[in-house]
This record gives sequence, structure tokens and C-alpha cells, in this order.
Amino acid sequence: MKKVLTVLGARPQVIKSAAITRVIRSDFSLELEEVVLNTGQHYDANMNAVFFEELFLPPPKYNHAINFKKQFPINQMVEGVDEAIRIENPDLILVYGDTNSTLAGAISAVKNNIPLVHVEAGLRSFNIKMPEEGNRILTDHSSRLLFSPTLQGVRNLKKEAINSSYIFHCGDIMFDNSLFYFEKAKLASAVLKDNNLIAGNYILFTCHRPGNTDSKENLLSILKALKSISLESGKKIVFPVHPRTQKQIVKFFGESFLSSELCDFLLLPPVSFLDNILLISNAHLIVTDSGGIQKEAYFFKKKSLVLREETEWVEIIENNGALLVGPNFKRIIDGYSEIKHLIPSFSPIFGDGKAGHFICDKIVKELK
Repeated sequence: MKKVLTVLGARPQVIKSAAITRVIRSDFSLELEEVVLNTGQHYDANMNAVFFEELFLPPPKYNHAINFKKQFPINQMVEGVDEAIRIENPDLILVYGDTNSTLAGAISAVKNNIPLVHVEAGLRSFNIKMPEEGNRILTDHSSRLLFSPTLQGVRNLKKEAINSSYIFHCGDIMFDNSLFYFEKAKLASAVLKDNNLIAGNYILFTCHRPGNTDSKENLLSILKALKSISLESGKKIVFPVHPRTQKQIVKFFGESFLSSELCDFLLLPPVSFLDNILLISNAHLIVTDSGGIQKEAYFFKKKSLVLREETEWVEIIENNGALLVGPNFKRIIDGYSEIKHLIPSFSPIFGDGKAGHFICDKIVKELK
């Protein structure tokens, strides 16, 4: 029996972890024991705790609170992981994605000489100015097992001279989750009914990355473009507002901006994963700067405009499933006109929906 210390901290990681936790419980309960640590990276309870309950996940054994007034919050995360290591003595540390919590888990694994397993390895935007890019590179080069959702990710890792025997192409655990939870979302989520939304008659819009939200010019360009697209198309803009984005809108434009300038938008608080699945799968189009939502749009055969200059999911662009438009007003408007004529292949680039089982099987066999 191997003990796995899973380090989570951000909303997407909680969701991703469901694919592995589910498989450990159903198929590997005799080989793997999982202990979950929440670093407290997401400070809004609606962005974190609700997801454990909704996804039928057990609450984390370790819950930490971060004092964001202190410099370098990641130091507090590392201390929390180190404390759990002293108590649990795990055989491996499992991390997901590219957040500061991911890096904290990697640092603790290296410091304590514990094998690190990285799920979603090999993704590269090739924009080193993004904090996530540094987190990805440092975590990958600290890992004993690297599970990449795409073949491009595998190629990236090999180019960086990482031992090829450590690298595995597994498919995407979020595809596993989307398949598993879609039927549950149709039964459990009332987000369409409660907001009088008609399938195919709205555009789902999300925006949270600092490059977009921390620039007054970029944020205004994006919001003005979405207003223009709504007027042109007659489609409602559905905008689940990230706490950071709301804070920056109020800072730059004042309290009244949301109710006056965005009065035609449907403004929602951060939505649950099941609500999000239903919103994506019934949308006319997705406009986002989220890597995860780009993928989920593709899973449900929805096209997207990506509010970035680059993406880790280059396969989606290559398959005509999305366009990169950045935070530029004209490019967003032109992108909307162009994407209407694109015909995506929606080929199965993210695996067969069994990535979680593959990962658990390799952990058991490779870390003897």
C-alpha cells in the first residue's frame, strides 16, 4: 500500500483531483491510500469548499489558511506541506497543473526526497512572463513521473532532456471528469432554468488572468468588445465574475460600472463545476482566457475565442476549435466574424476518458 499526499489549492485542481480520487476508491483501494492537503490558495469559499461537496469528494485532511498580506505566500504553502509530510510520511506527492500550490508541492517533494508525480505535465505557453510557465517548468524538472495530456506535451518534455522513461502520454483527466459529470449536471444543475437561458442563445464569457484584469486598457477593450458582439449577434453575454476580476472592475471603473455599463450582461457569482458544464455545453460560443475552459469547450464541441496571445492547448487551435485574439478590441470583433466560418474537426486529441485509471496503474507499477 502506497500513501499518496495530494496537494491542492485552486479551484481547477480540486476538480481535476476528482478523476484520480474516484479511481483510487473504485479500482486501487488496495494499492493506494490518498491523503489530501488544501494549501488555502483560493481565499473565496465559493471557489473551493463547495467543489469538494459537489464532486462527492471527501474534505481534505489538512486545510491551511494563507495570510496574503505576508510576502511570498508560497512559503506558507511549503511549510504546510512539510508539516503534513512529517505526520504522514507519504510514499509520493501528487500535484496538478501549474499553480503556486503545484510548485509548493514540488519544492517540498525535492526537500524531503519524496518522488513527485505531476499530472498535466509538459504544457508550455513559451511565455516565461506568465508565472504559471515558471511553475510548470520547475515542477516538471522536479518530477519522477510526468503525465502529459497531449502528445505535444510529451514532445516538449523530451526537448527539455527529461528522462523519457519518466514521461507518459495519458490523455486528459478533465475529459474523464466531463464525461462522468455531464449526466449528473443535466439532473442536478438548474443554472439554465434559474436564469432563463436558452441553449445556443448565449455566449459564455470568463476572464481572470492578471494580464487581462490588471490592465485597465485590456480589461476595458475586452468588455467593450463583448458588448459589441452581444449587440451584433443578439446573444446574451453570460459572465460568471471571478473575484479578482470584480475587484479590478470596481477599482478601475467604479462600483456603478457593473450595473450600468454591463447591464445587458448576465452577471453571475463563481459557478459550481456542474453549473459550468451545463453553461459550456449549451453555449453558442465561449470567450475566455482560461486554459481549462478552452478544453472543456472542445470536449463539448464548442468553439472559443481565447483572450490570450498564446495557449498551452495548441492542438485546439490546429483543429480550428479556437482562435487566439488577445485582449484587443478589433481582434476580438474580427475573431468573432472569422470563427463563425471555421469548421472544427473536434478529433479525440484528449484521450479516451480513462486517463485517471492509466495514471494510477503507472504509479503502482513504476514506484515500487
